[in-house]
Amino acid sequence: MPVPFEALIPLGIIVAMTGVTGTLLNYTKRIRHEGKPPRISLDTWDTQMMERDRRLTGSAHRQSSNPIAPKEFSTNSVWYLTTKKVLH
Repeated sequence: MPVPFEALIPLGIIVAMTGVTGTLLNYTKRIRHEGKPPRISLDTWDTQMMERDRRLTGSAHRQSSNPIAPKEFSTNSVWYLTTKKVLH
């Protein structure tokens, strides 16, 4: 029994839309990660290195090959000071 050609039109639309949404999702993920594939299965080491890269370069996805850190690296610490109000 042959397939009626009317059934191929919705099938083509479904396949095209699936391809378009998959491509757009991949594109937006790569844009968000500055052209690199997204990182998966991050452990503590990876998150610490991403924080270090963010402090060195301003972005968690770029890395620096400069062996000497810029001056700003010494003052932009991960440990932020908080002020607490003491009630007497």
